[in-house]
Amino acid sequence: MTFKQQLELTIRLSIPAVVAQISYIVMQYIDASMVGSLGAEASASIGLVSTSTWLFWGVCVASATGFSVQVAHHIGAKEFGQARAVLRQSFVATTIFSLLLTVIGVLVSTPLPAWLGGDVAIQYDASSYFLIFILFLPVLQLNFLAGGMLRCSGNMHVPSMLNVLMCIMDVVFNFFLIYPSRELEIGNISVFVPGAGLGVEGAALGTGLVEMLVAIMMTWYLCRCSKELALVGRPGSFFLTSKVLIKSFKIGVPMCVEHIVICGAQILTTVIVAPLGIFAIAANSFAITAESLCYMPGYGIADAATTLIGQSLGAGRKDLTRSFARITVATGMLVMGVMGGVMYWAAPLIIGAMTPDAEILSLGVMALRIEAFAEPMFAAIVAYGVFIGTGDTLMPSIMNFVSIWAVRLSLASCLAPSMGLKGVWLAMCIELCFRGMIFLIRLEKGKWIKIT
Repeated sequence: MTFKQQLELTIRLSIPAVVAQISYIVMQYIDASMVGSLGAEASASIGLVSTSTWLFWGVCVASATGFSVQVAHHIGAKEFGQARAVLRQSFVATTIFSLLLTVIGVLVSTPLPAWLGGDVAIQYDASSYFLIFILFLPVLQLNFLAGGMLRCSGNMHVPSMLNVLMCIMDVVFNFFLIYPSRELEIGNISVFVPGAGLGVEGAALGTGLVEMLVAIMMTWYLCRCSKELALVGRPGSFFLTSKVLIKSFKIGVPMCVEHIVICGAQILTTVIVAPLGIFAIAANSFAITAESLCYMPGYGIADAATTLIGQSLGAGRKDLTRSFARITVATGMLVMGVMGGVMYWAAPLIIGAMTPDAEILSLGVMALRIEAFAEPMFAAIVAYGVFIGTGDTLMPSIMNFVSIWAVRLSLASCLAPSMGLKGVWLAMCIELCFRGMIFLIRLEKGKWIKIT
């Protein structure tokens, strides 16, 4: 393949993947915006447990990735029967895993807000939101698995379209579940709109129901319509084999541990922010959600990188593997640099759409404008996608751990008492730049290509 062909393929795979990733964060943005209209306490209740929901969310992604990377390698080697065998086993293994996670989540849902140092006034709503999220975890796991398998087969469009549909449905479901029945004035006409009036619980329930519907549609398409992976009419065993499980553990466990460590650090950051007050908690949560709109394109490009690297290595093309690695990372840095500039300029509009509170708005804008300077180096997430595509997850996980715990948390704990929320986000900015640098150095050394 020529450089132009590689670049065109990268862009063709990246665009749908970017749309899919953005749709996930848009759903959080929708929840935050709709709940934000209910007041600072409602916003803070979701913000308090947001890092905990990401912890369970990320562990589910890691478990799915342990299988989808194997599928990418088999498809690259034209071993479609083996790819389908891995897919069958993945359904069984990830279902069992997600049910175990659900039990753990239910058990910790009540005391969690108090553990995080949340104010008594927001603990009930925070606990309810987290509990509803956890009860829908198995369908979220299925969503991640089906979408990951389609992407690793090269099909980026179907997951992208279904995730966009999920965002649209999330608005509709939230509209009727969050707010009470009311009269809406449209010109001179008064229209009665029914509503459940569930508030924070309605936001969680609406999102969960939408995720369930999309998971069903995604799985149906994968099993019936996917050219490479469709299982309908292709009988095979769902019995778990040690070979597939061991390989999935080698890929997924480091990712899982790394995500637990990272989210543990984010939870600890929440603990650092919590004493700064309800306004700081809400602003921190809104800023994290808003920043995600900026870096989710990077995750989309990382998904494309995982597919391209996995299939190239499966085909035995190490030259193509290195070339795609450089192209995808450079693309990620360029896109995220542009997004960082947009975020800096549009920060008041982005945060203002989520809250009418002036103090939360001021703190959120400050946080976003600090973080905008780190976005190009945050493209390290694309390099991480490259490493995942080869099955190399242990060393990148260690690098993430050291960077976040040794740099971000130590700086945040030192700066927060004197600088408040500004110190926490300054620490985050410095750490992201450091992490980007060490990932780029490892990428150029090229030792990861030898791992198969």
